[in-house]
Amino acid sequence: MTQARLNRVDRVLAKRQPDVAVLLDQVHKAHNLSAIIRSCDAVGVPQIHAVESHEALKLFRGTSMGSDQWVDLTIHDDFDQAFDAIKTQGMTVYAAHLSDQAIDFRQADFTQPCAILMGAEKWGVSEHAAQRADQHIIIAMMGMVESLNVSVATAVILYELQRQRDQAGLYDQCHLDARTLRQTRFEWMQPKVARYYHNKGQPYPELDEDGDIVKP
Repeated sequence: MTQARLNRVDRVLAKRQPDVAVLLDQVHKAHNLSAIIRSCDAVGVPQIHAVESHEALKLFRGTSMGSDQWVDLTIHDDFDQAFDAIKTQGMTVYAAHLSDQAIDFRQADFTQPCAILMGAEKWGVSEHAAQRADQHIIIAMMGMVESLNVSVATAVILYELQRQRDQAGLYDQCHLDARTLRQTRFEWMQPKVARYYHNKGQPYPELDEDGDIVKP
């Protein structure tokens, strides 16, 4: 480990937005999941909640090639379980869904605690999921196609979220609590050791200024 590596980890964690999440309703293609995870990492979104109703989502855990190392992917058995996990965090849920009530995604207030709900590749957000969402948002389409690929649409919305939050100064200071910051810092710097201590149910040891474990 090096001081430069530790400094980079600290800079990235300082930009994390713990009051933002992405909620995936039946999105199961591995390449889309990977792209969404990368987009979340790029804008500082630390958590994704996904509904597991397709075998490919189970297989993704073994084929993600470590792309989920920087973003917490929580897989749920059904949509209501995933939705409730989001709402207990006090988040407004914006569903990418075409309806009479839908607004342009740029009109949504992403500076408040919120989650972006994206639907399956072919069918979009389910009717049940759309009914539970707080607000519907759309991306205006000027061409012949009626929608974007789900991973592309997620990236477009997330970068509007980043723009709003950056203008509001929400990237200017760390929003992670001290416990989460220390835990995540250790897991990113020492992933193999972190798994060992986690399996043993023991607290993580301290790290020195280079990110190495402090010997007792």
